[in-house]
Amino acid sequence: MPNLPADAAIHSIETLLYSISNLLYLPVLLGIAALTLYMLVCFGTLVAEAVERRRGMRVLVASAKQQMDAARSAQPGEPALDARLERVVQRADAAGMRRLDGVRFVVRVGPALGLMGTLIPMGISLAGLAQGNLPKMAESMTTAFTATVVGLACSVTAYVLTLVREHWLRNDLTDIAFAAEALLAAEG
Repeated sequence: MPNLPADAAIHSIETLLYSISNLLYLPVLLGIAALTLYMLVCFGTLVAEAVERRRGMRVLVASAKQQMDAARSAQPGEPALDARLERVVQRADAAGMRRLDGVRFVVRVGPALGLMGTLIPMGISLAGLAQGNLPKMAESMTTAFTATVVGLACSVTAYVLTLVREHWLRNDLTDIAFAAEALLAAEG
Protein backbone atom coordinates (compact mmCIF):
# COMPACT_ATOMS: atom_id res chain seq x y z
CA MET A 1 0.00 0.00 0.00
CA PRO A 2 1.54 3.34 -1.06
CA ASN A 3 2.29 5.97 1.52
CA LEU A 4 0.22 8.87 0.13
CA PRO A 5 1.33 11.64 2.56
CA ALA A 6 5.01 10.81 1.93
CA ASP A 7 4.47 10.68 -1.84
CA ALA A 8 2.70 14.05 -1.74
CA ALA A 9 5.51 15.55 0.35
CA ILE A 10 8.17 14.23 -2.02
CA HIS A 11 6.23 15.57 -5.02
CA SER A 12 5.92 18.99 -3.32
CA ILE A 13 9.66 19.10 -2.64
CA GLU A 14 10.45 18.06 -6.22
CA THR A 15 8.14 20.77 -7.55
CA LEU A 16 9.77 23.35 -5.27
CA LEU A 17 13.29 22.35 -6.39
CA TYR A 18 12.23 22.41 -10.05
CA SER A 19 10.80 25.91 -9.55
CA ILE A 20 14.01 27.11 -7.88
CA SER A 21 16.03 25.60 -10.72
CA ASN A 22 13.91 27.43 -13.29
CA LEU A 23 14.28 30.68 -11.36
CA LEU A 24 18.07 30.29 -11.51
CA TYR A 25 18.10 29.69 -15.27
CA LEU A 26 18.27 33.32 -16.41
CA PRO A 27 20.70 34.48 -13.68
CA VAL A 28 23.05 31.60 -14.52
CA LEU A 29 23.01 32.41 -18.23
CA LEU A 30 23.57 36.09 -17.45
CA GLY A 31 26.42 35.13 -15.13
CA ILE A 32 28.10 33.09 -17.85
CA ALA A 33 27.72 35.97 -20.30
CA ALA A 34 29.13 38.40 -17.70
CA LEU A 35 32.10 36.09 -17.05
CA THR A 36 32.79 35.98 -20.77
CA LEU A 37 32.80 39.77 -21.03
CA TYR A 38 34.92 40.05 -17.89
CA MET A 39 37.47 37.61 -19.32
CA LEU A 40 37.69 39.68 -22.51
CA VAL A 41 38.44 42.75 -20.39
CA CYS A 42 41.01 40.79 -18.35
CA PHE A 43 42.67 39.53 -21.51
CA GLY A 44 42.86 43.07 -22.89
CA THR A 45 44.34 44.31 -19.62
CA LEU A 46 46.91 41.50 -19.69
CA VAL A 47 47.96 42.39 -23.24
CA ALA A 48 48.27 46.08 -22.30
CA GLU A 49 50.35 45.19 -19.25
CA ALA A 50 52.55 42.88 -21.33
CA VAL A 51 53.25 45.77 -23.71
CA GLU A 52 54.08 48.05 -20.77
CA ARG A 53 56.34 45.44 -19.22
CA ARG A 54 58.14 44.95 -22.52
CA ARG A 55 58.82 48.70 -22.52
CA GLY A 56 60.24 48.38 -19.00
CA MET A 57 57.30 49.94 -17.16
CA ARG A 58 56.19 47.93 -14.13
CA VAL A 59 53.56 49.90 -12.26
CA LEU A 60 53.75 47.95 -8.99
CA VAL A 61 57.55 48.27 -8.77
CA ALA A 62 57.53 51.96 -9.69
CA SER A 63 54.82 52.70 -7.13
CA ALA A 64 56.65 50.78 -4.41
CA LYS A 65 59.92 52.60 -5.15
CA GLN A 66 58.14 55.94 -4.84
CA GLN A 67 56.70 54.85 -1.51
CA MET A 68 60.16 53.71 -0.38
CA ASP A 69 61.62 57.10 -1.25
CA ALA A 70 58.86 58.74 0.78
CA ALA A 71 59.53 56.33 3.67
CA ARG A 72 63.14 57.49 3.89
CA SER A 73 62.12 60.70 5.59
CA ALA A 74 60.94 59.77 9.07
CA GLN A 75 58.37 61.80 10.94
CA PRO A 76 58.56 61.96 14.72
CA GLY A 77 57.01 58.89 16.32
CA GLU A 78 57.26 56.69 13.21
CA PRO A 79 58.91 53.28 13.37
CA ALA A 80 62.43 52.62 12.10
CA LEU A 81 63.21 52.64 8.37
CA ASP A 82 63.27 48.84 8.11
CA ALA A 83 59.72 48.64 9.49
CA ARG A 84 58.51 51.36 7.10
CA LEU A 85 60.10 49.58 4.15
CA GLU A 86 58.60 46.25 5.24
CA ARG A 87 55.18 47.92 5.26
CA VAL A 88 55.76 49.11 1.67
CA VAL A 89 56.72 45.57 0.60
CA GLN A 90 53.68 44.07 2.33
CA ARG A 91 51.34 46.65 0.77
CA ALA A 92 52.77 45.90 -2.67
CA ASP A 93 52.22 42.19 -2.06
CA ALA A 94 48.62 42.83 -0.97
CA ALA A 95 47.95 45.06 -3.99
CA GLY A 96 49.31 42.40 -6.34
CA MET A 97 47.21 39.68 -4.73
CA ARG A 98 44.06 41.83 -4.98
CA ARG A 99 44.64 42.13 -8.73
CA LEU A 100 44.78 38.34 -8.96
CA ASP A 101 41.62 37.75 -6.94
CA GLY A 102 39.22 38.74 -9.72
CA VAL A 103 40.74 36.34 -12.21
CA ARG A 104 41.03 33.56 -9.63
CA PHE A 105 37.33 34.03 -8.96
CA VAL A 106 36.58 33.10 -12.57
CA VAL A 107 38.77 29.98 -12.32
CA ARG A 108 36.46 28.69 -9.59
CA VAL A 109 33.09 30.10 -10.65
CA GLY A 110 33.31 29.42 -14.41
CA PRO A 111 32.95 25.64 -14.17
CA ALA A 112 30.22 25.92 -11.51
CA LEU A 113 28.15 28.27 -13.63
CA GLY A 114 28.84 26.11 -16.69
CA LEU A 115 27.58 23.04 -14.85
CA MET A 116 24.49 24.86 -13.60
CA GLY A 117 23.97 26.19 -17.12
CA THR A 118 24.05 22.59 -18.31
CA LEU A 119 21.86 20.89 -15.76
CA ILE A 120 19.06 23.46 -15.64
CA PRO A 121 18.35 23.34 -19.40
CA MET A 122 18.65 19.56 -19.34
CA GLY A 123 15.81 19.48 -16.80
CA ILE A 124 13.77 21.73 -19.07
CA SER A 125 14.72 19.53 -22.01
CA LEU A 126 13.51 16.40 -20.24
CA ALA A 127 10.26 18.13 -19.38
CA GLY A 128 9.90 19.07 -23.08
CA LEU A 129 10.59 15.48 -24.07
CA ALA A 130 7.94 14.23 -21.66
CA GLN A 131 5.45 16.58 -23.32
CA GLY A 132 6.54 15.52 -26.80
CA ASN A 133 7.97 18.97 -27.61
CA LEU A 134 11.12 17.94 -29.51
CA PRO A 135 12.04 21.45 -30.77
CA LYS A 136 12.01 22.75 -27.17
CA MET A 137 14.13 19.77 -26.13
CA ALA A 138 16.68 20.41 -28.88
CA GLU A 139 16.86 24.11 -28.03
CA SER A 140 17.40 23.39 -24.34
CA MET A 141 20.09 20.79 -25.04
CA THR A 142 21.94 23.26 -27.29
CA THR A 143 21.87 25.85 -24.50
CA ALA A 144 23.01 23.23 -22.00
CA PHE A 145 26.12 22.21 -23.89
CA THR A 146 26.95 25.76 -24.93
CA ALA A 147 26.85 26.86 -21.29
CA THR A 148 29.29 24.11 -20.37
CA VAL A 149 31.74 25.02 -23.10
CA VAL A 150 31.63 28.74 -22.34
CA GLY A 151 31.97 28.23 -18.57
CA LEU A 152 34.96 25.94 -19.01
CA ALA A 153 36.54 28.23 -21.61
CA CYS A 154 36.28 31.16 -19.19
CA SER A 155 37.84 29.07 -16.45
CA VAL A 156 40.73 27.84 -18.59
CA THR A 157 41.41 31.35 -19.88
CA ALA A 158 41.33 32.71 -16.32
CA TYR A 159 43.73 29.98 -15.18
CA VAL A 160 46.25 30.86 -17.89
CA LEU A 161 45.95 34.57 -17.09
CA THR A 162 46.44 33.79 -13.41
CA LEU A 163 49.63 31.85 -14.13
CA VAL A 164 51.07 34.72 -16.16
CA ARG A 165 50.09 37.34 -13.59
CA GLU A 166 51.46 35.25 -10.69
CA HIS A 167 54.78 34.95 -12.51
CA TRP A 168 54.90 38.70 -13.04
CA LEU A 169 53.90 39.35 -9.43
CA ARG A 170 56.66 37.08 -8.07
CA ASN A 171 59.22 38.92 -10.21
CA ASP A 172 57.90 42.32 -9.13
CA LEU A 173 57.88 41.38 -5.44
CA THR A 174 61.43 40.07 -5.70
CA ASP A 175 62.56 43.36 -7.23
CA ILE A 176 60.64 45.38 -4.62
CA ALA A 177 62.19 43.39 -1.76
CA PHE A 178 65.64 43.84 -3.30
CA ALA A 179 65.10 47.59 -3.66
CA ALA A 180 64.03 47.77 -0.01
CA GLU A 181 67.10 45.84 1.13
CA ALA A 182 69.39 47.98 -1.04
CA LEU A 183 67.87 51.18 0.36
CA LEU A 184 68.20 49.88 3.91
CA ALA A 185 71.86 48.95 3.30
CA ALA A 186 72.58 52.38 1.79
CA GLU A 187 70.99 54.15 4.76
CA GLY A 188 72.74 51.96 7.32
